[in-house]
Amino acid sequence: MKTLQALFFWFLLVPWAKPAPSTTQSPRAPAGSRTSEEIWDDAEPLPDGKPMKKKDLMIPRDARGDEGSLEQPARNDDGEMPTCLLCVCLSGSVYCEETDIDAVPPLPKETSYLYARFNKIKKITAKDFADIPNLRRLDFTGNVIEDIEDGAFSRLSLLEELSLAENLLVKLPALPSKLTLFNARQNKLRSKGIKANTFKKLTNLSYLYLDHNELESVPPHLPESLRVLHLQFNNIAGITDDTFCRSNDTRYIRSRVDEIRLEGNPILLAKHPNSFICLKRLPTGTYY
Repeated sequence: MKTLQALFFWFLLVPWAKPAPSTTQSPRAPAGSRTSEEIWDDAEPLPDGKPMKKKDLMIPRDARGDEGSLEQPARNDDGEMPTCLLCVCLSGSVYCEETDIDAVPPLPKETSYLYARFNKIKKITAKDFADIPNLRRLDFTGNVIEDIEDGAFSRLSLLEELSLAENLLVKLPALPSKLTLFNARQNKLRSKGIKANTFKKLTNLSYLYLDHNELESVPPHLPESLRVLHLQFNNIAGITDDTFCRSNDTRYIRSRVDEIRLEGNPILLAKHPNSFICLKRLPTGTYY
């Protein structure tokens, strides 16, 4: 009888028994963390609409430096850094200032403004801007440019501002016709390095800076559009009645000119009174 009672209680209690918890549970991920598969599932498609591949989401371990930062991107086949990694490209503007480049870098076709100041550029070639038709401003101030091929700017029909200041130029190339500002101050320009018709067809030119050069005379055929002319600190020793005015037309007035600077030249302006009768203001310079 006792044996039957024991069996009865044994069958009654066994279904309610629970196994002891395991002491070798796998570690749980920290709260809020996500697995690589979960991240991959939520990855956005690429901008061109193509699905993203896992390699696009991951950064190879061997691409990281000692402190986990990314190394410099790979160089081009010619060993140079891609322009928009070496420089800064922003909304049609390219900034390559103080980057020690020694030639004009390849530019995006949509470039409108290039600032390449204070570098080591020695030469500008016709190929540099052959495929960049939208350029409006070029600034090469503070380089070591000695030579510019004559057709370097010939295709730049929209170019409005060009600065070649603080270089080593001894002559000027052909300039695009729509220029409003041209700056070639502090070079080694001499009068024989400027062709007679260099400025004649620049009917929009308002600002011309040629100071601190070695010019012996004022460039001929200055356009009617000119407002500011800087020729100070050259070697200009004389001017004629036709330099700024028209000796055969006493009624002619050059009304747009606001400033002409001639100080620092070996010329006594008081000896040439008829040279200024068409101007609203006398040039700055030595009169006595």
